[in-house]
Amino acid sequence: MIASLLTRPHVACVRTIRSVRSMQRLALRWRQQGRRVGFVPTMGYLHEGHLSLVRRARQEVGPKGVVVVSIYVNPTQFGPREDFARYPRDLARDCALCRTAGVDVVFAPTDAQMYPQPPGAEYSTYVIEERLSATMEGAARPGHFRGVTTVVAKLFNVVLPEVAVFGAKDFQQARIIQRMVRDLNFPVRIVVAPTVREADGLAMSSRNTYLSRSERAQATVLWQAIQRARQTVRQARRSVAAAVLQQQLRRFIQRQPDARVDYIAFIDPRTLEPVRLVRPGTHMALAVWIGQTRLIDNGRL
Repeated sequence: MIASLLTRPHVACVRTIRSVRSMQRLALRWRQQGRRVGFVPTMGYLHEGHLSLVRRARQEVGPKGVVVVSIYVNPTQFGPREDFARYPRDLARDCALCRTAGVDVVFAPTDAQMYPQPPGAEYSTYVIEERLSATMEGAARPGHFRGVTTVVAKLFNVVLPEVAVFGAKDFQQARIIQRMVRDLNFPVRIVVAPTVREADGLAMSSRNTYLSRSERAQATVLWQAIQRARQTVRQARRSVAAAVLQQQLRRFIQRQPDARVDYIAFIDPRTLEPVRLVRPGTHMALAVWIGQTRLIDNGRL
């Protein structure tokens, strides 16, 4: 679908705003007009997974509402050895896709707009969630969720959405945003939309573009591991020990020559607390390196 859209000649870009002040003024005008605003925050290099979130946002606000997509590769959620510099970027491509998908406005701020620093001063205000962010991605990527919650809070204050749509692929992130909204009284309803997968089960991700042909074939092992765990748990007569299942899945995944497990977690889907015994309804999350590319996935068992 994406390829067919991009090959159409002369696809114009959707309205794009680069300034925080301009976006806020427009958002306030929409609020005064009583128009509902649906918001999809992204880091760009859009794929069908992102476009599914756009369609959900449109369903939420209706034809008379407004759908805004932000495109911003947020530096504060990347660690010093992570892929911030090489993260794929193509604003013209993304804007063309947004126009075809029915987006009304793309908000694509610069770093200077999002993290203003007066002369002689440093940006020093952050939003920190302390419980749900302690494990999995939070433990593996220190500081990551501080960057996520900070930039999402800022985007909410700029775009002023009534509803914001996030993808279930980033399951922990979605739960943390829901908690932040609840705890800090943001007047935003969070919708978590299903993960969109390729035909072979690989969860769609902008980072999939990093994979070589061989690595791309191996990357399906994440979804296969989730399916394998689900089958094991549902066929078992009693709960399965998490430690035993983790060992089995680690061996299964690392049969792939370029695969290296970062973590495999079995958690309560509400609290994100790890469980010792795995049963139907437990949530599984994992992160796996395929070559030099780190992929994540999750699913309900």
